[in-house]
Amino acid sequence: MRALLASLLLLVTCLVHAQIGGSTAPAPFGAAATAPQFLPVEEAYQLEVEVREDKSLRVYWQIADGYYLYRHRFSFNLTDALGDVPLAVELPAGLQREDEYFGEVEVYYDHADILLAPGRVPADATLTLGSQGCADAGLCYPPQRQYFRVDFATGAVTAAPAPRAAAAAAGEVGAQDAPGGTLPYMLLLAFIGGAILNLMPCVFPILSLKVLSFARSSEHDRHLHSWVYAAGVVTSFVLVAAVLITLQQAGQAIGWGFQLQSPGFVIGLAYLFVAMGLSLSGLVEFGGSWMNAGSSLASRSGLTGTFFTGVLAVVVASPCTAPFMGTALGFALGQPPYISLLVFAALGAGMAAPLLLLGYSGLARRTMPKPGAWMETLKQLLAFPLYATAIWLLWVAGRQTGVNTMTAALVGALALAMGLWLWRYGGWGKALALACILAAAGLGSWRTLDETGAGAGGLTAGKTAWSRQALAELRAAGKPVFVDVTADWCITCIANESTVLLTDEVTDAFAAAGIVYMVADWTNYDAEIAAFLRQYNRNGIPLYLMYPADPGLEPLLLPQLLTRNTVLEAVRAISPEKVDVATQ
Repeated sequence: MRALLASLLLLVTCLVHAQIGGSTAPAPFGAAATAPQFLPVEEAYQLEVEVREDKSLRVYWQIADGYYLYRHRFSFNLTDALGDVPLAVELPAGLQREDEYFGEVEVYYDHADILLAPGRVPADATLTLGSQGCADAGLCYPPQRQYFRVDFATGAVTAAPAPRAAAAAAGEVGAQDAPGGTLPYMLLLAFIGGAILNLMPCVFPILSLKVLSFARSSEHDRHLHSWVYAAGVVTSFVLVAAVLITLQQAGQAIGWGFQLQSPGFVIGLAYLFVAMGLSLSGLVEFGGSWMNAGSSLASRSGLTGTFFTGVLAVVVASPCTAPFMGTALGFALGQPPYISLLVFAALGAGMAAPLLLLGYSGLARRTMPKPGAWMETLKQLLAFPLYATAIWLLWVAGRQTGVNTMTAALVGALALAMGLWLWRYGGWGKALALACILAAAGLGSWRTLDETGAGAGGLTAGKTAWSRQALAELRAAGKPVFVDVTADWCITCIANESTVLLTDEVTDAFAAAGIVYMVADWTNYDAEIAAFLRQYNRNGIPLYLMYPADPGLEPLLLPQLLTRNTVLEAVRAISPEKVDVATQ
């Protein structure tokens, strides 16, 4: 059995290596060594504010070499207890530039020195400064907001925290910045998001297997196994964070779920689900040969299995993005490494918390039925969600590559099933089993039959393919635009599309308001889409943006779990008259 498990591990490893080595598509790891390094926004644009003798304000940006600020993206607001203070703004002339996002613009290199003359001189006021800049190497930062407390009597200027806007609450239309962008708040969001992950269809079958084992466990075993499971989950999240941080610091724009952009990984994961499903169906029993090897060895094997159940739960959670996760992940991957690791650890702690609660709570355990024959029936029943997940993953691989690769992978799954069945027989049976597993690895890594590796299929009627240039042209023409950043492997994306975005009510509202529906398909790796996600402080999908017709206005950022009311409210916010007439 040890050799069989090692062979399965070799199978997955071979598929991943085959994908990295043989794919002609740009892989997430390929350009890490040559991609440009970008400065944090606060280092690229260093800001100073001072009160001059005549009570005017001097706002000075020191701009790093190779970076620039847009003249038309500046905004200035001064408020005190009486309300807004009128400001006369003196902007120096900038350099003319043909910009791929905004067309013909003026920009500032090296520095921007701006004078603000208040219409009245307040005693104490808050200055809000807006700006946006880009790097010549191709990265554009999201719009920035900076706040300062200004004491005109003493001339003191101090940085102020961003106000906590009610509109930025989780799940509310128009939330642009994470409210209360402090570490404790983000840790709380990560913990809640991790706990909700357990309810996602990609994770629930795995968790159910571990819960099932608690029915006949002693109190000591429940406590021990729940903590070992938690260690597997937290360790896996921290490891994923370390990989993401390492690749991003090497200059590669990747995000949550990036491993599912590799068809080899997707096929290997599908094979793993097939093997687990066959085990639950009784075709093969992983670990059965260890049962009589002594209590200490059996105990060690059980804890190892529990640990890797936690690891597997994290692996299969990657297609899902739970509520609150997007804000926490976006915050984490824009922070120093130790903070990023802490946020990911909180995400793992949240995901492990329900099982820990079940292990320690007598009330939760009393809700479980008594052990009996139903456990074997339920065990066999749980095999079918695993088979369904394997089918879905093979469909994703087919969308990434082509129908020929998907067919080869299906034949490989058949070879794997035969290998697991043959393993029960000694001698020649095990030799044939290993041959079947190697055949599955070869079939799963076969790409030569596909004519293209273009990824997902064509767009449905009424949708437009996303690109930065196409988006900029539509906005310059005064068209409202809805951008849907999605992928075939994203379960949350598919659920939102089927229950909300593709419904007649929402489709009619989009048509009435003249909204262009743009799809950014991230099924396969795309550096432009990854950079676009980073522009809005996201490292995972889905991402939904509603752009008003006015190109000078910022888009509304919609929540990751959509409802019809949320989308219709966003449409009304940018085109109230047309939508109200259409929905009457």
